[in-house]
Amino acid sequence: MKRSAAGAFAVAAAVLSSGCVAPTQSVAAPPPRPVAPAVEPPPPIKASAPGITISGTATQGGLLLGSVTRGTMNLTLDGQGVRVAPDGRFVVAFGQEAGPRSVLRATMRDGSATELPLTVTPRSWRVETIASVPRFAQPSAEFARLRPPELAAINAARSIDGGTDGWRQKFIWPVTGRISGLFGSYRVYANGEKGAPHSGVDVARPAGTPVVAPADGVVILAADHPFTLEGNLLMIDHGMGVNSAFLHLSRIDVKVGDRVRQGQPVGAIGMTGRASGPHLHWSMKWLDRRIDPMPLAGPMPAGG
Repeated sequence: MKRSAAGAFAVAAAVLSSGCVAPTQSVAAPPPRPVAPAVEPPPPIKASAPGITISGTATQGGLLLGSVTRGTMNLTLDGQGVRVAPDGRFVVAFGQEAGPRSVLRATMRDGSATELPLTVTPRSWRVETIASVPRFAQPSAEFARLRPPELAAINAARSIDGGTDGWRQKFIWPVTGRISGLFGSYRVYANGEKGAPHSGVDVARPAGTPVVAPADGVVILAADHPFTLEGNLLMIDHGMGVNSAFLHLSRIDVKVGDRVRQGQPVGAIGMTGRASGPHLHWSMKWLDRRIDPMPLAGPMPAGG
């Protein structure tokens, strides 16, 4: 489906307000402050119902691993289909705005069904107020021309299933360093207009710092030129609908179709596209739900 120029402008607004790029005007923004007292991600849970077990972080932006017994014909999360591996293992996740209740439903070969209710813990998000800056500048005609094919390439990449099992692994940080942007954070602009939530986590390091694969996967997009917003964009499929995107790279060292191993160098930090300085923007999705990479990778290693 083709996007209109207006649709491209809306996407531009979301990305520009995500906290990953600099505003179009220079302004001394106040230091970030929490919307409410910071809430630490809850500890991992383990839950079960007849034929279903699950463990992980049941929170907004969180991901869980589970398994179903043999004979399960269909599995859904709130009505959305969930892929199940031949050994019965599966992965599910909750988006940044997930509600407090969710239900896994497994339907067996004999028609019987089991439901496992889940409580999704809410999180508070960091917010910056930049009252003197509008949310975004009017995109140019050149942007309107270039953006639709870029979005089409991104959407096409996300539809690829590379048949990899990286989703089963404990993820690692693709680069270590100072965390300069948090998943879910947002800005409030002039007239109280709220920007889109930041879609990933940013790690600030000098340009040229190597970036490695956080888990096994298959390269599904390796931009051959800088995209208007993302710059040099690399995307890796980790299987079962889980994928990673790495933005603003100075270079990409792999190509589409390559199988990569956890810890393998795949590119280097840069500030291509719309970035205010050299850093890695790492975002993740499960199907159409954006998830927070930080709980998956764990605390940033000391001295990173």
